[in-house]
Amino acid sequence: MSRDKTDCVKQFRGRHMRRPPKFLRGLGIGLTASLFALVAHAAGPVASSGTGPSLDQLKSEYKRPNAIPFPHDNLYSDAKAALGQMLFFDPRLSVNGTMSCATCHNPALNWQDGLKVGVGHDEKQLARATPTILDLAWADLLMWDGRKNSLEDQASGPVSTPAEMGGALGAAVGRVSAVPAYRRAFKAAFGTDEVSFARMAQAIATFERTQVSNKSPFDRWIDGDETAISDTAKRGFLLFTGKANCAACHSGWRMTDDGFHDIGLPSADLGRGAQVPGVPVLQHAFKTPTLRNVAERAPYMHDGSIATLHDVVVHYDTGFVERPSLSPEMHRLGLTEQEVQDLVMFLETLTSRDDPVAVPELPVKGTDQ
Repeated sequence: MSRDKTDCVKQFRGRHMRRPPKFLRGLGIGLTASLFALVAHAAGPVASSGTGPSLDQLKSEYKRPNAIPFPHDNLYSDAKAALGQMLFFDPRLSVNGTMSCATCHNPALNWQDGLKVGVGHDEKQLARATPTILDLAWADLLMWDGRKNSLEDQASGPVSTPAEMGGALGAAVGRVSAVPAYRRAFKAAFGTDEVSFARMAQAIATFERTQVSNKSPFDRWIDGDETAISDTAKRGFLLFTGKANCAACHSGWRMTDDGFHDIGLPSADLGRGAQVPGVPVLQHAFKTPTLRNVAERAPYMHDGSIATLHDVVVHYDTGFVERPSLSPEMHRLGLTEQEVQDLVMFLETLTSRDDPVAVPELPVKGTDQ
């Protein structure tokens, strides 16, 4: 972990994670983002007349935070993060000992797997793409359809799902508990050597929260380095916050409103709509993904159906399916080919050089390691 990131963790020990009111969660509505996007969209590319938001105002919406938030009921400790890292890479959590969390969330692939859709237990294809865990410390309502309320809640999902890691929580706890070195690690993290899946999930979630993208060229530009990105990328940023309307959903420093939107993909998957069937606008709606390191995370969308960033921009311009649940933010943009290229160049500036994550040495059953 870099010095900046270590300081970031230390600064936020003991602080609470902030969440929106419950009546707003899961409705696919990012109020601050939507208001900002309306202003930016109305203004179009920033003009010198002063009638719209200034470039400095636009850039201020993308300032990175100074520290990582941890929830009050799962505060950070080095011991807990180290335990979580071991568990994240340990295939003993799967029913047949062949899959770990890192099998799908590979740090070498930006915490994804590089596939159109994930592959689970017995090499069976899953229905959706594997999302990244990068910068999830700030996220709310996880998974493409928002069915998990926290990283702790999410950690149990793959292990308990037959199609993913085999669906045997109790067996996974038993295998971990049988390793003396693991019990010592649990005692260091939690005060006693009791092994439970609730504790396993807390440790994994703590490790995941420390996976934060480093500063990218875009961040250095936001901080005042005018040479950090090209003039083409700067034009792309103005399009992103103006004519192209990307900031309506991809807002804030993580480039996501954490909401759910139907963006007009032809998939029959109802997404968030299957979780809240009584809300028409959430049918076919999926969580807005972060755009951090997006240039290195192809293919795109919840079903891996779009191969390149160029094609993603074209989809938002002219390629979407019109239906009653389509997000009101989706409309024909009228982008030129040069504008599409400018947007792609901007998106490429979001790529950071992140800290390498070593595969930990895993404890061995029947030994003192």
